[in-house]
Formats: sequence, structure tokens, C-alpha cells
Amino acid sequence: MADDVDAIFERLKRLAAEAGLPDVEESTSYGNPALKVGGKSFVAVKNAETIVISISLDDKDHLLEMAPDVYFQTDHYIGWPHLPVRAAVIGDEELRLRLIGAWLFRAPKKLAAGFKDQARS
Repeated sequence: MADDVDAIFERLKRLAAEAGLPDVEESTSYGNPALKVGGKSFVAVKNAETIVISISLDDKDHLLEMAPDVYFQTDHYIGWPHLPVRAAVIGDEELRLRLIGAWLFRAPKKLAAGFKDQARS
């Protein structure tokens, strides 16, 4: 099981690097492997099946409706800007997009603005 968690974390690190997300720090969140920006976790590996991303509540509701096979919610996450994701079901392209969104949601405003400007050019 620890190998599965490590493999998922390696996947997250690879996709964050491919997305060109700056200032990403490897860390932990509540004892789980996590990626942070500006000291704030934007994605964590909860267990061998689940990734948890940071997300606005509006976007969270949209994803839950759009793809309930990929995204789900437990009582613990109701009302909080975090969304569990089934790691084995989400594809790399979709996960990369969610990592970018989570990073933008948690990154300091100046850093996020710089990333957006760079992406436009």
C-alpha cells in the first residue's frame, strides 16, 4: 500500500512539473504526502486510492455533477474547498488540469498572476 501512495505522489510531482507550476514544495498534509505552494497544500495523497485537491466550492459542485465516477465527496469534505479524486480513474490530462487549478487556487496572488501571464505568452 505504501508503494501505491508513493507511485501516486510521483505521478503528482511529474504532472506538476510538466505543467510548469513554479515554487512547488514537497511536504505533508495531516501526515500524507502533499504538494504545497506558498506553504499551503494544493494536493495530497490521502491513501492508495484517493487524491485530495484544493478547489473552490463552485468548481467542486460542478465537478461532482460532471464526473461522479472520478470525483466524490464524503461528509468530512462537505462545505470545505477540498475534493477527493479516485486516483486510478482520473487520466493524466484531466489530473494535470486539476493540479493547475488547485495550484492557482492556493498560490499567492502575485505568483498566480505571473503564472497566468506566462501561460498567455
